[in-house]
Amino acid sequence: MANGACVTCGVVLRDRRLTGGWHNEPVALTWFSTVIDCRDPQALAGFWCQVLGYRVVYQNEREVDIAPGPSSFPGLAFLGVPGDKQVKNRLHIDLNPGSPADQAAEVERLEALGATRIDIGQGDAEWIVMADPEGNEFCVLAHQAGW
Repeated sequence: MANGACVTCGVVLRDRRLTGGWHNEPVALTWFSTVIDCRDPQALAGFWCQVLGYRVVYQNEREVDIAPGPSSFPGLAFLGVPGDKQVKNRLHIDLNPGSPADQAAEVERLEALGATRIDIGQGDAEWIVMADPEGNEFCVLAHQAGW
């Protein structure tokens, strides 16, 4: 940045603390995975493979990683830890049904796989809040065509 302007595109940047805005600059990072702590990585990875149509791409004694394929990112990594989940997650996954008609059928399919509907105070929302077999919250949205 020179004189408060981005050298790549020339946009003048303001103090982010005042505007709340961010300017995307090229980075060397990509999102590789989201890690989920759990008691039984094998079982929970199996559940999420069925949910997402993913497959196991790596595993060892303590970790199981799933993704659409071995070179597809991001994936989910299930890491074995002692103890049960104690509080609501601060990060969760939103699942988007393929069409507006698919939400109810997908919720039914997920319940058959072992997910449960839960109430976290969402009220009468367009999305359904669920928990995986270890209690990790996720949502099944009303179909979203974009942001």
